[in-house]
Amino acid sequence: MDALWAQVKARLEAHAPRAVNLPGLELREAAVLVPLRLHGGVPHLLFTVRPATLRSHAGQVSFPGGARDASDPTPLHAALREAEEELGIPQSAVTVLGQLDETPTTSAFRIAPFVGAVQADLPLSPSPDEVAEVFEVPLGELLAPGVHRTERRGAMGREWEVDFYPWGGHTIWGATARIVRNLLTRVADMPELHASPTRTP
Repeated sequence: MDALWAQVKARLEAHAPRAVNLPGLELREAAVLVPLRLHGGVPHLLFTVRPATLRSHAGQVSFPGGARDASDPTPLHAALREAEEELGIPQSAVTVLGQLDETPTTSAFRIAPFVGAVQADLPLSPSPDEVAEVFEVPLGELLAPGVHRTERRGAMGREWEVDFYPWGGHTIWGATARIVRNLLTRVADMPELHASPTRTP
């Protein structure tokens, strides 16, 4: 394992992932892969954009993932299966580094996010039915001062703090942004992650 990914793994393993605790709400299980790739020694997060034709969360930025099927032994199996279906990432190309806190969604799911290092030179094969676009963001850009902001919004009869990360014409927000924030809080003290080759407004 790359030394950088070993450090990320150690930080993730130092925090037990918290389960969603929302009494009175029935939430279905879902899982996502939070893919990290190294480009020129700089760690990047990989995101997808959902097609505008989908019934839920159309056009939104997301991580590869979806509902846990009955055939998935664990949420991790669901995350890896969905990553292969959506982007053509085989399980053998993913080094699982750890799990983040569960995250609820307004569509009544609780997402188990799994961080995984993916081979940088692996060609992706996005499914046109599930992925409209793929883009990658240097972690250093998401950690830069002033990039992250929050708003208070109501959903499911509760008020929530909603996270936002703008990036080059995209807005990473909602459950995906909450997962990003959770990851960044675990690794923000690693100077290697603050490297960034370019700045995209």
